Amino acid sequence: MAYLTEKLTSPQPNRPGGTGKQNKPEPRAIDTRTLRSWLRDMLLIREFEVRCMQAYQNKKIGGFCHVYIGQEAVAVGCTAAVKPDDPIVTAYRDHGHALARGMHPKYCMAEMFGKIGGCAKGKGGSMHMFDKTHHLYGGHGIVGAQTPLGAGLAFATKYTDEVINKGKSSKVTLCFLGDGALNQGAFHEAMNLAGLFDLPVIFCVENNGYSMGTSISRGTTMGHDISAKAVAYGIDSAVIEGMDVIKVYEGMKAVADKCRESSRPAFVDIRTYRYKGHSMSDPRKYRTREEEEQYETQDPIERLAEHMTNDRGWSKDDYEALMREVKDEIRAAVEWADASPEPPISELYKDVYVEQWGPYAGTEPPQMLKDNA
Repeated sequence: MAYLTEKLTSPQPNRPGGTGKQNKPEPRAIDTRTLRSWLRDMLLIREFEVRCMQAYQNKKIGGFCHVYIGQEAVAVGCTAAVKPDDPIVTAYRDHGHALARGMHPKYCMAEMFGKIGGCAKGKGGSMHMFDKTHHLYGGHGIVGAQTPLGAGLAFATKYTDEVINKGKSSKVTLCFLGDGALNQGAFHEAMNLAGLFDLPVIFCVENNGYSMGTSISRGTTMGHDISAKAVAYGIDSAVIEGMDVIKVYEGMKAVADKCRESSRPAFVDIRTYRYKGHSMSDPRKYRTREEEEQYETQDPIERLAEHMTNDRGWSKDDYEALMREVKDEIRAAVEWADASPEPPISELYKDVYVEQWGPYAGTEPPQMLKDNA
């Protein structure tokens, strides 16, 4: 039985029952300083992604590039709802999660550029952000491949707490996935094991209505109510509106607190929308401009900024000052990433094995870890 079932009132593509009404955030028991930090994080992600799009068009970024524009409230709200040492693992639309978790944008941008200063020394690129210091265990490029890892991370924390330390399980793992990953066998195996072993993992579905270019109603059974996927595994479920960071935080906090206390898994349908295509190569011909414009009126950044202005005494100058601060930080990150050297050929022989073996030189930490040591 779901312990949080807030129904989304904003319309969703191919999802029956949307009314089109938009609920504005109401004053909550969340202090203004916290809300400002959330707004800054969302602005940072948005500006980072805009600059990534520009860099991709200027051929500074190669391969695939999946931007997070429109979904910022999900990463920021979910991250705020858990503890800093709770593990997080996600799919390949991962820049937002890395920044929300605390990765400095210069290391994130350098990884996008394939430079040695990147969080994975330029070897991972857009889809493979990794930050062990902040307990972010990667973006992963194979659809659904991160879900068994999410279950494994939850097993590891539970085993450490209960077996090694002979105490009580104290952590939860956030495992993010897109709605398209619901159809992968690995996801169902992970759900089954999580239910069997009482693993404290929360499967967070960033449900933007489309798996690449296929609407959820055409590609997934029970697309209008994907929480039905959790029923078969005896897992609690919740529905959260993903275009409002306050609602994301409140909804995920309730789920995470119960998951932590019970050491049981959960499944969350977070209703959101991506404003850009699946990747930079996606012309978005599968949806109408009218639909996109409808969702643009629900921008999570504008909603929080409006709340700050109407209910927290903010002025236009406050918002513009924050915007300048963010733009300056991202501009500096781009310049730093641009100046970072290309990985030398010798890097081909590093990080293959932990220790030196034959021609392989063992593991050497990236600059991000050296700088923060």
